[in-house]
Amino acid sequence: MATPAPIERTRVAIVGGGPAGLLLSHLLHTSGIDHVVLESRSRDEIYRTTRAGILEASSVSTLADAGMDRVLREGDRHDGIALRFDGESHRIDLHGLTGSAVWLYPQTEVFTDLADRAAETGTDVRWQASVTEVLDIHTDSPGVRWTDAEGGSGGTERELRCDVLVGTDGSHSTCRHSLPEDVRRHFVHEYPYAWFGVIVEAPRSAPELVYTTSEHGFALISQRTDTHQRLYFQCDPDEDPAGWSDDRVWHELQRRVAGTDGFRLLEGPVQERSVLRFRSSVVEPVRHGRMLLAGDAAHTVPPTGAKGLNLALADVVVLHDVLTTWFARRERDEALLDEYGRRVSERVWRAQHFSAWMSRMLHTHPGESGFEHRRRIAELRTLVASEAGRRYLAEGYTGWGSVLPGRTTEGAM
Repeated sequence: MATPAPIERTRVAIVGGGPAGLLLSHLLHTSGIDHVVLESRSRDEIYRTTRAGILEASSVSTLADAGMDRVLREGDRHDGIALRFDGESHRIDLHGLTGSAVWLYPQTEVFTDLADRAAETGTDVRWQASVTEVLDIHTDSPGVRWTDAEGGSGGTERELRCDVLVGTDGSHSTCRHSLPEDVRRHFVHEYPYAWFGVIVEAPRSAPELVYTTSEHGFALISQRTDTHQRLYFQCDPDEDPAGWSDDRVWHELQRRVAGTDGFRLLEGPVQERSVLRFRSSVVEPVRHGRMLLAGDAAHTVPPTGAKGLNLALADVVVLHDVLTTWFARRERDEALLDEYGRRVSERVWRAQHFSAWMSRMLHTHPGESGFEHRRRIAELRTLVASEAGRRYLAEGYTGWGSVLPGRTTEGAM
């Protein structure tokens, strides 16, 4: 007879140890709420997954207020972005239009800050802990079965029970897929293009991000460090990055940013190549029984609007507030947990709209007619010529009413 899986108990079980899960862990720790984080990957594996990062001011405030203010010292504050079309660049003054800014700070660094804090505080984060089954989410004692790091399905099977189960386990979420089919509503849009992303050893070609479109397609000129840059150009979703030489990559990027102003990218060796597919998705409801979803487990957006990580962090701030209130009450009102979904829904759909709008305005589409190309350029010209248009974009990019972090950012104003 098989030995029953050992059973543990905690108040909150968090499935997923990326930025969303670790931020929730930190906030629960500060509130004195017992919890366990289960993450299927190792810490090093997550860190080695290259992810860009534009943080809204509200996200920077969240991290800084939680004591993780390295972003203010080492992050790159941007007060504007450039839209480039017809070979000309047009600056959108984010700070001048909204009083806010964004910070270029890779997601891997956000993860590092949160993982370091978890180690410092001794919170219970279990790496290489693979969840195999979600249990009894419709009861007052939900849980998961998981295996330890000794070898995936060959490791020791364990069981963790809790009062509330939270899925922050990404776009391939095990928790999300445990929602009953008759309950889950999944809104999905697949885009007919992707981004070919490269990390290059070269100095910065521009002081701020440049979003450019031409008859050859979209390109994004971003920064990473003083010596390495992150660049993207539009490609077919099935493109094989291994088939691109350095010369071919640079030729494609240069022709997309070329213009009468003579703007050219500073070139160097291409060190990494990858293809990033585009997808918009929203799962509703984000609560079923005692299970709640946050971050990419609940929604994904294309990267054009720089919303993915910001949405995840914003979800967690609201979820922590709801859980703190819920645990403080003697009688556990299940309906109170629905407050989380109501509070995050508007922001999620705003971000979906903004990301789709930016994507469609800046990318060429398969089979695009000359009329549609000229219409998109006219939309861009109308936008940059109008203060109201520029402000609309700036408000969306900086996060709708975000304010600059106060006490620690004075010197960066």
